[in-house]
Amino acid sequence: MGGWAIAVHGGAGVDPNLPQQRQEEAKQLLTRCLNLGISALRSNLSAIDVVELVVRELETDPLFNSGRGSALTAEGTAEMEASIMDGHGRRCGAVSGLTTVKNPVSLARLVMDKSPHSYLAFSGAEEFARQQGVEVVDNEYFITEENVGMLKLAKEANSIVFDYRIPAVGLETCGAVAESPIMMNGLPISVYAPETVGCVVVDSEGRCAAATSTGGLMNKMSGRIGDSPMIGAGTYACNICGVSCTGEGEAIIRGTLAREVAAVMEYKGLGLQEAVDFVIKERLDEGKAGLIAVSNKGEVACGFNTTGMFRGFASEDGFMEVGIWD
Repeated sequence: MGGWAIAVHGGAGVDPNLPQQRQEEAKQLLTRCLNLGISALRSNLSAIDVVELVVRELETDPLFNSGRGSALTAEGTAEMEASIMDGHGRRCGAVSGLTTVKNPVSLARLVMDKSPHSYLAFSGAEEFARQQGVEVVDNEYFITEENVGMLKLAKEANSIVFDYRIPAVGLETCGAVAESPIMMNGLPISVYAPETVGCVVVDSEGRCAAATSTGGLMNKMSGRIGDSPMIGAGTYACNICGVSCTGEGEAIIRGTLAREVAAVMEYKGLGLQEAVDFVIKERLDEGKAGLIAVSNKGEVACGFNTTGMFRGFASEDGFMEVGIWD
């Protein structure tokens, strides 16, 4: 065993003209989450407990697109989804269509631990949340002034918009506005900057876990489900690695991206970073995405084919890094 390791992400596809203040705020949040995870790992919390703890922190802060601060549907509401997976026994839980659950990742954990199922959605998931006594809030809790403004821009452009952190003022100068619209499932979108939050951990016992949470796409159709709650697509963990993805959900789903990392490690004998690089290069077709991963040997890795990805890493040997760009 190589000791514990942790990685976090706040989304791929960063606008190259994102204001410096926003970049610093993101780095500070990622650093805070890493330190939270490091402290928990040093206290011998299990990998599954640590990924839930860290993603809860990301959901509570409105900076990224999960929990409070989630992207809004075309109807102006927050509709959230999350998943969690314990590589020890490949146990998993996922939820979609949440509108009142304060921390979706914790409800996903309860689906895994307290239900006979792996995935609950919409009214059934909300009912289960109330049965389990989790904290619920009005949908307005999740809505921020920024994403209300971003939804307005999306509607004016008649477009799906991925990133509410693109500033409303000076939008025309943002590098994420494409001259030739990117296609999603054959349909054009005018702004590409996907984001989601996630955490992957290997603990000192070599157990891997992963968790992912998101509000989805700005101006998405009500009822749309992305990759984040889909086991094997946005999230996967087994006895050799844990993976959390972010980006163009439809492409991640088609490529079963998270499971592919584990598969090429198992069947092609690739190392962790080799596997990540192979999957990003060979399994996305023309899609845009990124991912973070840990191995049972205490390794951390990331890969993305976008302009940047909010990410941070730490390991027991003292390595720690937070970055955005290549």
